[in-house]
Amino acid sequence: MFSERPLDGELSTVRETHASGAVVLNAETDFETLEPAVAEQLGLRADALSPLTYDPAWVPPDAPEVLSRLAADEFTVGAPGDGGVVWTRQTEPPFVLVKPRVAGSPEGFVDFLVAMALVEAGTELPEQFLGFFRAEYRELADATPLDPADTYQLANALYDAYVGLHTRETFVSWADDHPQLHEQFVDAGDRLRPRLADLSGEVARGETSFAAAAELACSAVRHATPDGPSVPAPFSALDTSAYRHHGPEYAVQWAEKTFEKL
Repeated sequence: MFSERPLDGELSTVRETHASGAVVLNAETDFETLEPAVAEQLGLRADALSPLTYDPAWVPPDAPEVLSRLAADEFTVGAPGDGGVVWTRQTEPPFVLVKPRVAGSPEGFVDFLVAMALVEAGTELPEQFLGFFRAEYRELADATPLDPADTYQLANALYDAYVGLHTRETFVSWADDHPQLHEQFVDAGDRLRPRLADLSGEVARGETSFAAAAELACSAVRHATPDGPSVPAPFSALDTSAYRHHGPEYAVQWAEKTFEKL
C-alpha cells in the first residue's frame, strides 16, 4: 500500500529543518480517509503510535459521518478536502503521504506540496480542523445557515487559512535558500489570482456557493504576500493577526458577522 518516496536537494533540507526524521511515502491508491486496516499497515511502519482522540460531544448530530469517525477511537488518517498530500503526527516519526491523484501534476508543484506538508507537520498546529475548533465547531455550525456538508467545507477552509497564517513566512523566506520551491510557492499564488478576481461577485450572484468560495479564498491566505494575490471580502478579514492569535473564537465571530450581512 505504501512505498518510501526518496527526497533530495531542497526537499531533503526542508525535512531536516522542519520535520527531522519524517518519512514521506507514496500511497498506491487514492483515499479520503484511510480505512482502519490500511491505517494499521501505516502504523506497523512507525516506531510508536498515538491515535488522536476527539470528544464526540464536539460533533453535531447531523454532521457528516467522517467527523464521527474522527472522534472515534480508531486510528484515522486523512479526511475529505485534505488534498493530494497529507501528513500525520499520530505516528513517531511523522508520516507524509502522497496520493496517486497528484499524478500528472508538474513535478515541481508536487515537491512544493510535500514541502508544505513537512513544514506543517513540524509545527504544533492541530492535525485536523476538528482539533482546531474543538467544542467551538458546534458554535460555528450554529453561526451559519449552511447545511452540514457545507459547514464541514467551511470549517476545513477556515482551518486552512489559519495554517496559512502560521506558515507563509516560512515559504517567503525560501526565496534565497530554496529558490525552486519558492518559485512554486509564487506560481501557485499567481494561478489563484484569476480565480479570486470576481469571487465576491460570484457568491453574491449565486454562481459559487459560499463554502466553495471560502475554500478558494482561504487557500489564498497562504500566498497573500505583498506581491501575491489579495484575499477578497468577506474572507479578507481572516488574513489578519487577530485570526492568527485568537483562532477558532475569531472564526466563529467572523462567521456570525458575515452571515448577518448576507
